[in-house]
Amino acid sequence: MSGVQTLTVEPGDAGARLDKWFKRKFPHVPNGRLQKALRKGEIRVDGSRAKADTRVETGQSIRIPPLPEPEDRKPEPSINREDAEFIRSLVIHEDDELIAFNKPLGLAVQGGSKTSRHVDGLLAAFGKGEQKPKLVHRLDRDTSGVLVTAKTPAAAAKLAKAFAARESEKTYWAIVAGVPKPKTGEIKGFLKKDTGGAHGREQMMPAHHGEPGAQHALTRYTVVAEAGQRASWIAMRPITGRTHQLRVHAAIMGHAILGDRKYTSDRPEPENLSGKLHLHSRRLVLPIGRKPLVLEAPLPPHMVTTFKALGFEIGHIDEDDIAEQLA
Repeated sequence: MSGVQTLTVEPGDAGARLDKWFKRKFPHVPNGRLQKALRKGEIRVDGSRAKADTRVETGQSIRIPPLPEPEDRKPEPSINREDAEFIRSLVIHEDDELIAFNKPLGLAVQGGSKTSRHVDGLLAAFGKGEQKPKLVHRLDRDTSGVLVTAKTPAAAAKLAKAFAARESEKTYWAIVAGVPKPKTGEIKGFLKKDTGGAHGREQMMPAHHGEPGAQHALTRYTVVAEAGQRASWIAMRPITGRTHQLRVHAAIMGHAILGDRKYTSDRPEPENLSGKLHLHSRRLVLPIGRKPLVLEAPLPPHMVTTFKALGFEIGHIDEDDIAEQLA
């Protein structure tokens, strides 16, 4: 059992919740012990009682009561050189606060029962423990493009706020079957999770307001280019952040995203194109500095090939103009 300690909040921890800050410093302490210490006032910030959601600030003194010594803790999983080189090759931007990646299709962001290789695990290439970057948002396994991680708790809090308050601007590119009409508009309604899909897999479905689990979803879109009536290149902006939102909304429009086998429409896809999902997180604008940070991710190989086959040329468009249409 350790004695009473007094720790000073470092600049990189500013803005973090007290309970999150504590768990980073003392990961071996059970959550029940932490909550009890908070209720009894054993943990104090600058001499005052504090709650779990209290935000800590640089220079504050945190009183830590006697805690049990850590038992044999499992070592953090190591990462081999090949995986470290792979995740580093995906970096498209890095500064003092964040690292942005161009996530490839097929790479999960977090692990699961059948997923051992994922972005969260690969982030160990940049540091362990408190030095490991933190995920602040997600992309589906089969969606490629901009993925941001925070290098410090303060950056994580700032980015989380930007996402939660919808201050960030996300622009996705997709190739869909046919040409949506009108060519610029929005799709809105309620969605809910359905666990009775094919093979018992969870998927999203339209719902009515007031249904259990129903959540409002809103997506703005604009057609960027057309390949006759066979297919079109569209830009999409999710105003809300529901699971599979863009894929569901494209299918609801009657113009499913090429390669999507879960959310389909009756319109046939052009032949002789890749069967992979054609959905890419192209651009993310974050209002976190003196001027917005604009992050852009190059298209994945299969979408580059499809763009060429359909005659779509990136150099012929104005991305700022597209952003204004989606605003």
